[in-house]
Amino acid sequence: MANAFIFHGTSGYPEENWFPWLKERLESLNYRVFVPQFPTPENQSLENWFKVFEKYKKYYTLDTILIGHSLGGAFLLRVLEKYNIKIKAAYIIAAPIGVLPIKNYDGDKLFIKHAFDWEKIKSHAGKFFVFHSDNDSYVCLGNGEKLAKHLKTELTFIPNAGHFNAKAGYLKFELLLDKIRFN
Repeated sequence: MANAFIFHGTSGYPEENWFPWLKERLESLNYRVFVPQFPTPENQSLENWFKVFEKYKKYYTLDTILIGHSLGGAFLLRVLEKYNIKIKAAYIIAAPIGVLPIKNYDGDKLFIKHAFDWEKIKSHAGKFFVFHSDNDSYVCLGNGEKLAKHLKTELTFIPNAGHFNAKAGYLKFELLLDKIRFN
């Protein structure tokens, strides 16, 4: 059975946005889906998020996909950097990687202030998919553009999608599901 992880962002939680919808759809495709609750905004640190992830580590295998929204996308990159397992694919949505402006930069900087090891990250996933919009009020488009360039993948640019959250109307994310299903 393939495994999927969905990582929320700053002040996020597993039942928000399109996460429950995607979890249900992936389960119907025979994925075992995990949507961990990370400490945020209180006690939000890379160390504390890794403590939570360690509980699921046995499911982090070659048959895994990672899906990260916002700060969850930056955490996804740190997971790829840390563990020497090559997973199937990584899907990164509206993630901050250090290009300002970033609305929650003070809380996010613990995840992004140190340089990413792009070569290591690229070697630990078979495919990368980066999604970003032009009117994201939390994480500017420059983050998605730079991330796609570092990962040597195309940026899936979706105009007027905001931060791909419920406020922007994202209770479903059909394009993401299609990318997972057909890649």
